[in-house]
Amino acid sequence: MATLLYIHGFLSSPLSHKARAVAHWLSRYRSDITYCCPALTPYPDEVQQVLCNAVETAANNGPVYLMGSSMGGFWATYLAQTYQLPAVLINPAVDVANLFPHYLNRELKNYHTDESYRLQPEHLEALMRYECPAISEHHRYWLLVQSADETLDYRLAVNKYKGCRQRIEQGGDHSFQHFENHIPAAIEFLDNAGRV
Repeated sequence: MATLLYIHGFLSSPLSHKARAVAHWLSRYRSDITYCCPALTPYPDEVQQVLCNAVETAANNGPVYLMGSSMGGFWATYLAQTYQLPAVLINPAVDVANLFPHYLNRELKNYHTDESYRLQPEHLEALMRYECPAISEHHRYWLLVQSADETLDYRLAVNKYKGCRQRIEQGGDHSFQHFENHIPAAIEFLDNAGRV
């Protein structure tokens, strides 16, 4: 049985709108796919360990599909490159070396829980170990971006994933408005890319 690993964004959780939308759609239309969305902290080494464990456990039962939003897109890319897996990326974080310093040495709160965190420079150093500057096997990726993303410059993602399947929508925002409309096509893409 295939497993879809949904990777939520920075300071988000499995309670995010997109995570819940994917879980609901799969339960209704594709009960043959197991849904997995672990709760992740902002600490890179912890995240890497949780996600790699999830992939390796799921791989014992069948194909593994990846779907990541924002920072989850960064991690989905790392996993796709490491394990040769198909991935759908939604407004993914690309320029993390410039994004991450903004969050250092200040109190951070999870958007959905009461958890708080504090990131130090060593966490940025750890994060950079997991960055994939070059993409291989472009057929494994589908990029979904909206041009009015207020958090990330969508053009960075368009450039990084050049040669991959891309859907660039004008307007929208970082949450990727009307994402649920793309879930059926995203699952179809993962099914097909996972067979190659």
